[in-house]
Amino acid sequence: MNRELTIDILRYDPNQPEIKPYIASYKIQEQVGMTLFVALNEIRKHHDSSLKFDFVCRAGICGSCSMLVNGKPSLACKTLTQKLDSHIRLAPLPVFELIGDLSVFTGNWMRGLNERLESWIHHKEEELEVDKLEKPMDPDVADDVYELDRCIECGCCVAGCGTLQMNENFVGAVGLNKIARYQLDPRDKRDEKEYYELVGNEDGVFGCMTLLGCEDVCSKNLPLQSKIAYLRRVMAKTALKKKD
Repeated sequence: MNRELTIDILRYDPNQPEIKPYIASYKIQEQVGMTLFVALNEIRKHHDSSLKFDFVCRAGICGSCSMLVNGKPSLACKTLTQKLDSHIRLAPLPVFELIGDLSVFTGNWMRGLNERLESWIHHKEEELEVDKLEKPMDPDVADDVYELDRCIECGCCVAGCGTLQMNENFVGAVGLNKIARYQLDPRDKRDEKEYYELVGNEDGVFGCMTLLGCEDVCSKNLPLQSKIAYLRRVMAKTALKKKD
């Protein structure tokens, strides 16, 4: 027999500040293989069409449907209701700009981070030869780069980061992952000193308290713990060289 689910959702629209945040409770019948994404659509279709939440791919690729599920940052499209208690509590991700209800705007935060960390391939040549054949990359290196490139910027690691809750300038695991990705890429010609200038401080890799909530909630199961530890070792060696 299908369970009856009670879903409590924190509701608030910043465009209507006269209405204070409140908890709205909905009851729906659970279906086999139901995800929170499906459950939310059921609520919006049959209970309250004004409910705001985001989705695009419905396959754990776009990262749009990230939210707090019983206090844990998760993707609604990847979360099966059968793995949760019948009483489910949903809220928007913290840190990011709230659009309304469960919908947040991660774009501004992520764009600012990418600009701050210069997360693009840096060439030393003054003029780029667009017709020149690209040098083949070692397959093992390509696999390592691709592994880190799977980040979908869903914001779960940002929301689950204890350090970021206390230091809003901290780049977070998503930022450190980007640095590790470009540091591995042989096409990027920056040296360790240049990377050090970006993350060799308390707002970067040395500010991480290694609580590792980021890896616990990463929707793509990226090796954030090992890459943060690796970057810390590299940056520490670079710091010692700078003192000499």
